[in-house]
Formats: sequence, C-alpha cells, structure tokens
Amino acid sequence: MEILKSAFVKEFIKLTNDGTRMGWHERNGGNLSYRIATEEAREIEGELSPGGEWKPIGRALPDLAGEFFLVTGTGKYFSNVILDPEDNITIAELDAEGRNYRQRWGLSRGGAPTSEFASHLVCHAAKKRESGGRSRVVYHAHPGNIIAMTFLLPLSDRVFTLELWRMISECSIVFPKGVGVTEWMVPGSEEMADATAREIAKFDAVIWPHHGMFATGATFDEAFGLMYTIEKAAEIWIKIKSTGMPILQSITVDNLKALEQAFHIRLTEGFLSGE
Repeated sequence: MEILKSAFVKEFIKLTNDGTRMGWHERNGGNLSYRIATEEAREIEGELSPGGEWKPIGRALPDLAGEFFLVTGTGKYFSNVILDPEDNITIAELDAEGRNYRQRWGLSRGGAPTSEFASHLVCHAAKKRESGGRSRVVYHAHPGNIIAMTFLLPLSDRVFTLELWRMISECSIVFPKGVGVTEWMVPGSEEMADATAREIAKFDAVIWPHHGMFATGATFDEAFGLMYTIEKAAEIWIKIKSTGMPILQSITVDNLKALEQAFHIRLTEGFLSGE
C-alpha cells in the first residue's frame, strides 16, 4: 500500500491540520508521533527505504525494540504537513535493543525527527506498559490557556486537576486520572524526558509550565480530544479569573463524587480528599 494512502497516515495529517486550526502550533511549535501497529507496518513495508545510518536515542528503550514510528520533523511547521507530508514527517525504526533509530521514509529534503523525539519515545514506552499496548499516540501542542494557568497556580498535579475538573462536568469523565504537571525544564533535555515519563505513567496528559502540554491516547481522536477538552476547561478558567468577580457557584467535590458514581469512573485517589 502507498504510505500516503494508509489510514493511519491520513489520520496523522488530519490531526496536524486540526491542531493548526486551533492555533496551538505557532511557527514550528509542537510535535506528534504515532507508534505504528504491526499489521500497519506490514502493509507499507514495500514502500520503505532500506534506511540510513542508525542514530542513538540516548537511552535504552527495550519496550519499543523493533517498533516503527510516524513522527513530525524537527523545525517543520504543522501547517505545512497537509501541503507536503513527505517533506515534513518521517517514519523511523528502532533497532533490536531500542537504543538507536533510523529513518525509513519521509523528510524528502532532509532532516530528522522532532528534537523532542526522546521525550516522545519515553512517553510511548511508559504508556505501552501502562495501557497494555493500547496507547499509540503522543501529541505535544502549545495551547495558550493552559500555558497561562501555569503562571497563576502552584505546579501541582492535584491543584491543576481539581481546577480543571471543576470547569466542565465532562472533564472528570474525559480525564478521570487528572493531569500531571512538571517543573520548568529545558525542552528536549534528558531531564525533561524523564520527568515527563514519570508523570505520563500516572496520567494521560502532562503540562509543561510556560510551554505546553503532552496528551496521549489509543487513537488520534482520543489524544486530540483530550488536548481539546483540557484546553477548553483552561479557557473557561482564564475567563472567570479575568472578570475579577467572585465565584457564586461551581462544581463541588460532592458533585465530582456523584459524577464518579453515575459514570462508573474512578477519580485519582487522594485528589478529592486532599490526601
């Protein structure tokens, strides 16, 4: 099958376009990766090149050994993916130990996977373990309202989660685990990758202060929908704060417990009790 006709490639391109339309990808901001399923890799195998030299990831990720990833390129603009996908995205293969990668398709005018490829891979490894292989998408964007919140709230998983859960009734249903929050760190660094991996093992979304957010999912719709829901809640929070008026009513802890029972979800232990 031609790579650009594959369903997963079309969905990948759609997400990059959707994110662009939301205004989350200024210039070359943000990145996206997809862990290609075995049957999907077989379908396109004949279209892949033999691959160039193996390049180090910087760590061993045995859980991802031999896997293939579709990923945006470093310095590439999300807005250009739909116009010329073969020049803006790439398929990379990991070696048998999960220590190195090589490019097998894409970036036709040269280039490399996103500079935050290591952060994506450690997230994929953590979510593959945590989800039993179900999770395949890692999406990083720069949604403005969630970034604004990181200037105003303590960088606490519990604090951010409760504020977001209280904005829209659907929030606790869409992300019952809550959201993780790291300290500010240099993007693309090993320190940032490790901190993100620790948080993503507990949550499906992780906020990078003054930078953006990572969202994960089994499908592109799931990852994009998670990012969209959290950012919409953040937008409501920012609008409320901007009025300067006192809050007269909101979703309470008892309301959240009622949602937990009604929708048969399990909210993260300790977040409602403050433990």
